[in-house]
Amino acid sequence: MAFLEKVLKKEEGIDIEDFLNNLDADDESVYEEADAFVKPMSLTTEADIELVLNEAKSGNIVLLNIGELNRRNAIKLKELVTKIKSGVDSINGDIARISQDRVLVTPSKVKIIKKKEQ
Repeated sequence: MAFLEKVLKKEEGIDIEDFLNNLDADDESVYEEADAFVKPMSLTTEADIELVLNEAKSGNIVLLNIGELNRRNAIKLKELVTKIKSGVDSINGDIARISQDRVLVTPSKVKIIKKKEQ
């Protein structure tokens, strides 16, 4: 029984969830000197398209959450992502799916390597 307790017990002093959840709790004053930002956004309505494209035009990288729309309406998701892709192509940016629920949108001069490692 002691073996199971040892295996199932979390290591004392390490709370990985707390650590990962607080990665973004840094001082925001360092943002003043940044040339560009990585901005998390969600794609839920057609109005979000303009917000995403404005960020890319401003030179920022968008980490776009498509999970909710993907579960609700895949046809609408395809329509909205197609419009974003067209807008990003027009500014010579890039777009790629990086996970089941995330799409990366980049401004011009930032390209995504889409070749998968073997």
